[in-house]
Amino acid sequence: MSIYNKKEALVLFFGDIFFLVSVLWLSLAIRYLEIPDPDVFLKHLAPFSVLFAVWTVSYFIAGLYEKQTMLFRHKLPTLILNTQIANSVIAVLFFYFIPYLTITPKVILFIYLTLSFVFMLIWRLKLSTGFGARRKQRAILIGSGSEMHELYNEVNRNQRYTLQFVGSIDLDHADEGTIKKMFETTYAETKASVVVADLKNKKIESLLPELYSSIFKNVQFVDMYKLYMEIFDRVPLSHLRYGWFLENISPRAHLTYDILKRTMDVVISVPLCVLSLVVYPFVCLAIILDDGGRIFIRQDRVGKLNKIIHIFKFRTMMTNSDGEKIVTRIGGFLRRSRIDELPQLLNIIRGDLSLIGPRPELPEYVKVYNEEIPYYNIRHIITPGLSGWAQIYMATPPKFKIGYDETKTKLSYDLYYIKHRSFMLDVKITLLTVRTLLSRSGI
Repeated sequence: MSIYNKKEALVLFFGDIFFLVSVLWLSLAIRYLEIPDPDVFLKHLAPFSVLFAVWTVSYFIAGLYEKQTMLFRHKLPTLILNTQIANSVIAVLFFYFIPYLTITPKVILFIYLTLSFVFMLIWRLKLSTGFGARRKQRAILIGSGSEMHELYNEVNRNQRYTLQFVGSIDLDHADEGTIKKMFETTYAETKASVVVADLKNKKIESLLPELYSSIFKNVQFVDMYKLYMEIFDRVPLSHLRYGWFLENISPRAHLTYDILKRTMDVVISVPLCVLSLVVYPFVCLAIILDDGGRIFIRQDRVGKLNKIIHIFKFRTMMTNSDGEKIVTRIGGFLRRSRIDELPQLLNIIRGDLSLIGPRPELPEYVKVYNEEIPYYNIRHIITPGLSGWAQIYMATPPKFKIGYDETKTKLSYDLYYIKHRSFMLDVKITLLTVRTLLSRSGI
């Protein structure tokens, strides 16, 4: 089962298109104070359709079709406002700098941009809520550990999920002799129609016959860890055993995917590498004027199959009088703007890096993490990337020092990507990386 309505993104997409077209018709009506002539409407619709296509891409980049945005609707007004401001700039550039267009709708464009913001807010905040709403199902959660409690709290505090946990059994605080009685009591009190359970926990084995009998009571069963992955987009580390990797992780090449991925790397990185040469003289001059030190640095990182690779970056740090490494004045700007990573486009062209993949780590860090974090080394089974799933969704990634808890969370995102990697997922991460760069967050 799905805990949220997966069709909602599709409904939102077609709803956006409908309102974008409808607002154009309304803008023409307001502009001319009459019902628009069909020929006039079609004359405007043709160029505006190109604009609509660009706008829907910007909606995607902004995250307006992501489940996180659908679930946390309080973020929508600010998100829509920022997106519409960007779209307004795109619209002005589109109509006034493309000479072959047959219209330059100054007044209509102003009316349209104003109305589209208002209607998008109404559509997203009010009208669309009924499409995704479904009756909540009462559920019992059976599991253990921090991930169980994280799942319980996340589901019950968000009204957009289709489940509500009305009871729970923590296997860490139960013994095999009492689990059956606890389930019978909980089920009798709640009359739940769904049981979300950690079916691989040894303590639950004595309860399996009772759960089997519940099938005939029209009870639906959901694997706790699959639900966790669906909600949080990462693999629960407590669930991992060697068998999980044998079942879900394969080092074998996927020919079509590998060709498409490499093609995307080259097609995107080569033009970016050429265009970025424009800023190189300015960056070099700024670094020299700042502290007079060297311009580039070369770092060793762990690449695919534990091979050491050498990545290139603009230098952003210096050693102060106390022997400490500190970020330089210009280095802070280069890091925030991600300009310091531009030389890594050469690594992508060479094949050491990909655009998308787990971020490569320092060898000395990898040595420590391999000893302290189970299965950490599996992230090196694929080519590392300039950006990745963890960099998009992890709020506090580990930086510049050893961080066990942060790295465990990062590993859970990396494993999710390795398990689900595909060309479309790479495209999605690429577009979301654009959003991250524009908002100067993450990575």
